[in-house]
Amino acid sequence: MILSLMKSGVFMNLEKVIALDEKYHMNTFGKRMPVSFERGEGIYLFTNDGVRYADFMGGIAVNALGHCNKTIKNAMHAQIDKLIHTSNLYYIEKQALLAQKLVELSCADKVFFSNSGAEANEAAIKLARLYFYNKGEGFKNEVITLNGSFHGRTLATLAATGQQKFHTPYKPLMTKFKYVAPNDIDELGKQINEKTCAVMLEVIQGEKGVFPLSDEYMSAVRELCDKNGILLIFDEVQTGMGRTGKMFGYQHFDITPDIFTLAKALGGGMPVGAICAKDFCSVFAPGDHGSTFGGNPLACAAALAVIEEIECASLVENSFEMGCYFVDRLKTVCVDKIKEVRGKGLMIGVELYSPAAPIMKKMFEKKYLCGAVDNTLRILPPLIITKSDIDGFINALAEVL
Repeated sequence: MILSLMKSGVFMNLEKVIALDEKYHMNTFGKRMPVSFERGEGIYLFTNDGVRYADFMGGIAVNALGHCNKTIKNAMHAQIDKLIHTSNLYYIEKQALLAQKLVELSCADKVFFSNSGAEANEAAIKLARLYFYNKGEGFKNEVITLNGSFHGRTLATLAATGQQKFHTPYKPLMTKFKYVAPNDIDELGKQINEKTCAVMLEVIQGEKGVFPLSDEYMSAVRELCDKNGILLIFDEVQTGMGRTGKMFGYQHFDITPDIFTLAKALGGGMPVGAICAKDFCSVFAPGDHGSTFGGNPLACAAALAVIEEIECASLVENSFEMGCYFVDRLKTVCVDKIKEVRGKGLMIGVELYSPAAPIMKKMFEKKYLCGAVDNTLRILPPLIITKSDIDGFINALAEVL
């Protein structure tokens, strides 16, 4: 029945979709925005009845190339026609090529592929602990993260997330984590002890409301980790792949991490994550880690196409230029209503003097999609965005405010 409906081009109305969702789907997302999309093109999403929305949330930083990008579609169609999945018992050409490409683009020497950012972060924590275990220092089992951070929803990455509201139902937590204030190097230094194996942080805290870490702090963290012989892990799940106006967020600073993670935009909509590490701490050996689906031919074909398009279309540069333009425009809009504009590239937070959710809903009514957390509007548009697209968003926001 479902396949026949899809082939006929007949779709259920929104009320029917909502009724089925409420009856059969676990209610982890609460009341969603009252819309269901049938197709996408560029920065736009379309409902079954043809209503068009401008997507300034980009699938939460996933759709960096917009929707249904031709390069990704062609690469995935070609791969589907040949091979979707084998297993990691065998060599996979596109997996090897993708690992090579990420190493060439970054400070990493080795890569392992997963299916999500949470899995990549879990692997990073596991790798850090294994590194010290192999050195005969298995007692180093504590990781320091930042208050307000978000690292995932597995039990370990939930524990790594520096927000107590996520912890309560799952105590006792697994790996021991300590949480310190962002940009406070003195507090971080006080929490490091003989059990600390790593510091893990996002270069911009996205889920908290787009809070960048300072240049001085990042340099001091690297120095502190080196001084104490511990690993530095960057969660680049949201900031990677051109989002901040650099290919990777750490490239804004004059330092490199020992380990960093990627996901979201890496597959352009196809689930794929990666843990990237320097040689000295790439200590996974046969049997230490694995993934059934991670790095399969289809996922890697999509990711290779994403990187090709980012490079060929100069989307990192466009992210930087359009981000600067966006921020400049935002600073001229309703200055009595906007407290602060934060971010880098096309990862932007607009902090208001009042809750952001009502503004997000009004923008939705004007057919613009964005996010909201506390008093901050979150803006994560595709990297293909133009000044004209931004002007349309700004005009709508000005009217709403």
